[in-house]
Amino acid sequence: MILFSLSCTAQTHRFIYEYHFKTDSTASEKRKVNMVLDVNPEDVKFYNYDFVLTDSINKTKGENNVVWDDTPALTRKKNSAVNSNYIMVQNMFIVETSDKISWNLDNETKMTGGYKLQKATAKYGGRNWTAWFTKEISLNEGPYKFNGLPGMIFEIYDDKDNFRFSLIKSYKLSKTYETLGILEKFGGQNPVKIPESRLKKMLLDNYNDPLHTFKEHYKNNTHPDARFMVMGIEVKSPEQFKELSEMMQKNIKKNNNPIELDKAIHYN
Repeated sequence: MILFSLSCTAQTHRFIYEYHFKTDSTASEKRKVNMVLDVNPEDVKFYNYDFVLTDSINKTKGENNVVWDDTPALTRKKNSAVNSNYIMVQNMFIVETSDKISWNLDNETKMTGGYKLQKATAKYGGRNWTAWFTKEISLNEGPYKFNGLPGMIFEIYDDKDNFRFSLIKSYKLSKTYETLGILEKFGGQNPVKIPESRLKKMLLDNYNDPLHTFKEHYKNNTHPDARFMVMGIEVKSPEQFKELSEMMQKNIKKNNNPIELDKAIHYN
């Protein structure tokens, strides 16, 4: 763990968390990615570290590559429980959620990286969570939507061992890190703010006809040499749509294990 000091200058204090997770609760192995928690003077941003790598390449090489995946991406004001969640469903949307977490502090402690960590538990999103935080860092923040403890969260995991965030590195940047191209105006587009109810309907519609947009592109194609791929399979005729749609629906149902289990979509 890299030691750092906090100051009041306009800087970004960056925390890197190793994120282990299962999109399929029956999977034997968890996926692993690195996530960024940027604590800025006014706000907090949480997103995939791959976004930073792509942004760096774009800036140094003058390119405009974009990358997005199914890991969380959100922003909030410091010490706030209101999160702006960035969600991709063919286009980019913002869903605002209020995520107040009621923590129970435990007397149990342990040492990690020279820091004394204290245990805390909470029920959130339909799961039971255990967090380890330190009062030695005067930030009430943590990964994803987990904040509000009297200190910085180093580690948090659920009791089913489906999700785990572990702090592996922290450092200061010389100035507030600009995320306009990778979040707020992803790919040059302005995300549309929608309520959770509309997002749920969009996800259900997407499940009921997962190839809707693809079929339009396929139908309107005027390039004889164009190739169309779905899940690694080349589409050569419309007769393949039914089987491919069923494959995609099966995949959507299989990978339906969100962090907030109480928000899981119940597909038919």
